[in-house]
Amino acid sequence: MKKPGVPFSKYFKKRRTIEEIVREPTAGGIIYRKNKGQTEILLVQDSRERWTIPKGHIEKGETPRQTAKREIYEETGLRDIKIESWLGKINFKYRRQQSLVLMTTHIYLAQALKNTNKLKKEHWMKGIKWFTATEALNEIEYEDIGKLILLGLRRIRTSM
Repeated sequence: MKKPGVPFSKYFKKRRTIEEIVREPTAGGIIYRKNKGQTEILLVQDSRERWTIPKGHIEKGETPRQTAKREIYEETGLRDIKIESWLGKINFKYRRQQSLVLMTTHIYLAQALKNTNKLKKEHWMKGIKWFTATEALNEIEYEDIGKLILLGLRRIRTSM
C-alpha cells in the first residue's frame, strides 16, 4: 500500500532502456586426451572461478573452426590439436550497460595430441586443469556445455 506523501515512482525500479542489440559470435572447444586408457577433459577457470572451456570471439576473416583452434592455443598453450567435429552451438544473452548482447558460441570437439602437460593459462584465468570425464561434468558451470561434453564423450567412444 502506498504511504501518504511518497510518490508512486519510489515504488518502481527505474527501467533501463536498451539502446542497441549487439551480436557476438564466438567459438571454442571441448578438448580431450587419452591418459592411461582414460579420457580426460581440459577445463579453464575464469576470473569468477567458474570452470568452463576455452572460447573467444571470432575475428574478421576467421571461420568458427579457425577461431576454436586459435582460442584453444591462446588460452591453453596447446598447439598440437586435432579439431574432430562440430558439436553444436550455445546461445545466451546478457546486458552490458545499455546494450543487450546476444552471444552465439560454436563448440568443437578437439583432441590434444602432444605435449598435453605443457599448459599455459592466460593472465585473467584462475586455473587450468585436466579432469576425468566424470569430474569435468561435475565441475563445469554451464549446463549447455555439460550437455555438449556428454555428446563429445559419446562421439569419442563410437570412434574407437
